[in-house]
Amino acid sequence: MPKYISFLYVFALIKKYNSQKIPAIFHLALLLAFSTQLFAQKAHKAIFIIADGIPADVIEKLPTPALDEISRQGGYTRAYVGGEKGGYSQTPTISAVGYNSLLTGTWVNKHNVWNNDIKSPNYAYWNIFRLLKNQYPQKKTAVFSTWLDNRTKLVGSKVKEADNLEPDFHVDGLELDTVKYTHDTAGYFYHLIDEAVTDSTVSNIKEKAPDLTWVYLEYTDEMGHRHGNSKYLDNAVLMLDKQVHRIWQAIQYRQQNFKEDWELYITTDHGRDSIGYNHGGQSPRERTTWIVTNAKGLNKRFTKEQPAIVDIMPSLARFLQINIPHEQLMEVDGIPLTGKISATNARAILIKDKIRVSWKAIDRRGKAKIWLATTNSFKTGGRDKYQLVATIPVGAQKAIVDVKNTPSSFYKIVIEMPFNMLNRWIVINKK
Repeated sequence: MPKYISFLYVFALIKKYNSQKIPAIFHLALLLAFSTQLFAQKAHKAIFIIADGIPADVIEKLPTPALDEISRQGGYTRAYVGGEKGGYSQTPTISAVGYNSLLTGTWVNKHNVWNNDIKSPNYAYWNIFRLLKNQYPQKKTAVFSTWLDNRTKLVGSKVKEADNLEPDFHVDGLELDTVKYTHDTAGYFYHLIDEAVTDSTVSNIKEKAPDLTWVYLEYTDEMGHRHGNSKYLDNAVLMLDKQVHRIWQAIQYRQQNFKEDWELYITTDHGRDSIGYNHGGQSPRERTTWIVTNAKGLNKRFTKEQPAIVDIMPSLARFLQINIPHEQLMEVDGIPLTGKISATNARAILIKDKIRVSWKAIDRRGKAKIWLATTNSFKTGGRDKYQLVATIPVGAQKAIVDVKNTPSSFYKIVIEMPFNMLNRWIVINKK
């Protein structure tokens, strides 16, 4: 409840009780009770860390005390990248592709970042920074990154179509400073840059406490590319854990000394092939990642299923109390990992002139509204023409939509439920 609404509500109650000649002492007690509750509310701060290129089996075999401490407050799970293997959303297991899947909560068929060149991102699919600033212009954001393009191209600080969204604080581009960070043949300079990025993150959290922070660390991926599955990759992960520990200490400092509640997600952007040198394909090891978080109220999407990298964005949005605009929300592929959700695992199959829609109900309460469109105008900044084609109980877990009178080679299906939305595409490839 916003502050001004809370106080108005309190005074309305006092006025009501005045008319009933309630003793003044009760008025004071009522005011104090509401005021105490109001001022006890903590500011929500969120941070996510992308540690590049660490397969789940590597993170699981090594001693990582910092990650373990964080996960004891929330949880650890295996996750995945790469979209639907063999489907319309199949996504390359490449770094920038993974970053943007996290940032936008969508797969590559929507955000359009296919490789590390980042040539033509589709900014119609808003990232978490843009969503936050759109609703809360006064809130502060930060990016601390070993790679400049994360801020300039993905967040979009140098892109008009992304509203030139410049974070309030940032330290990046250090890879371009070849004097201070001499590019040695062993690649150790990436670790030195990660150290500088970590130091900047720690001091900024302690002093500025931005509302949303992205930290990106690269050394682990560099060691994988150079040495594959090796002691070099293992040692890089151990170094990473120490960096995470320093960031975690800064977060704890804020929580202990200020009225702040911090939610932290740590993940990786892709796994690696069987020998550890490369990635980009759809093998199980390249697609399998992991998530560590201190988040409270983790739901069955996190604890019982294998979540996806796209699930982190709507989870951050939920914690930061961002109301994602309805048309944007209809495009989000991710499912919140905390709080209530209605369903997961949507499917849509076209058989002759009928679409068989199904989902897995998590909370059976309420109705599921099935929306159908044969346009994809959202992709180019327009609006899609959705029709409400069915309303049935969430617990039914399936619906049949007759499309005899709406023949098309493309369908967008959105399942709108009380606690979350799911969406699917049907793409008919004409030969």
